[in-house]
Amino acid sequence: MTRNTTFFGMKELALVGVMAATLSSPAMAAKEVTIGYQGMFNPMKYAIDQKLFEDATGYSIKWRKFDSGARAITAMASGAVDMTVAGSSPIASAASNGIDMELVWVMENIADAEALVVRKGSGISSPSDLKGKTLGVPFVSTTHFHMLFALEQFGLTEKDVKLVNMQPGAIVAAWQRGDIDGAFIWDPALGTIKQDGEVLITSKQLSAWGKPTFDGLIASKSFTQSHSGFVTEFLTVLAKTDEEYRSNKEGFSADHPIAVSVAKLTGGKASNVPEAMSLYEFPTVDDQLSCQWLGCEAQGGAVKALEATSQFLLQEKKISGLQPDYSVFVNPSYAAQIEL
Repeated sequence: MTRNTTFFGMKELALVGVMAATLSSPAMAAKEVTIGYQGMFNPMKYAIDQKLFEDATGYSIKWRKFDSGARAITAMASGAVDMTVAGSSPIASAASNGIDMELVWVMENIADAEALVVRKGSGISSPSDLKGKTLGVPFVSTTHFHMLFALEQFGLTEKDVKLVNMQPGAIVAAWQRGDIDGAFIWDPALGTIKQDGEVLITSKQLSAWGKPTFDGLIASKSFTQSHSGFVTEFLTVLAKTDEEYRSNKEGFSADHPIAVSVAKLTGGKASNVPEAMSLYEFPTVDDQLSCQWLGCEAQGGAVKALEATSQFLLQEKKISGLQPDYSVFVNPSYAAQIEL
């Protein structure tokens, strides 16, 4: 498969989608889907902003923005969304709770894009200094999972610190008021608190210690069974948009159309987008289908990550039980049909 796609190539993809939608039946053009997304800095925001998904699929898409994966999962469980982006921790929680969904795409390997930042002047210069401090984190998120794992590695427990359940916007406000000593969060909130804070540890280091995290796109199984073609077309747009970013990564700047769209949809500053996006790793289609992520069934990286995360969540009493087989919640078949 050819992997090279230019900015104009994506536009051509959109035009082909428009023509296909025009030539399709009225019933096809009238199909609707509700999709959730979050404020992570990723190329998907460009495709949303430019309506590339709608143009390529002919579907009418209702977009819902969520502040946290936990809220996105609640929406999925209630049937309020057909597909949504969420972190691996809330996805693991959803799978463990038996929500009828499947992971169809790994949006990004989080790596250094999530970090535990402590306030300058808070007296925290090493992990042991966290004892007795107040830390903000969105509960049941990837950062919550890594916060708990970090405390475990540091020889601390939840009783040694005060963890406060806060969404990204609330973390920024609490930071500015001086109500919290630190926070484990992602951009754009991460970039804001970094301005007068110090990074104590990032998710990349914690992943290297054996507990990887990622952001993924999940879909209701009832939806994918009835709209398999849409899912593949949707992922094709994602793959092309990611490739556009990767092919321009070395010279990626704030005035690139992707950066402009990311800033627009997340509420961040375009000037912060290049550095923030460089902290993520966006898997290619081949990566998606490899044993590192969606491939290799029970031995695949995504399945193992969901298993490990679920075991940790059970230990922390965040879920009530484990599933016998987490591979049923990972489906690479749609990505396998992508033709670039």
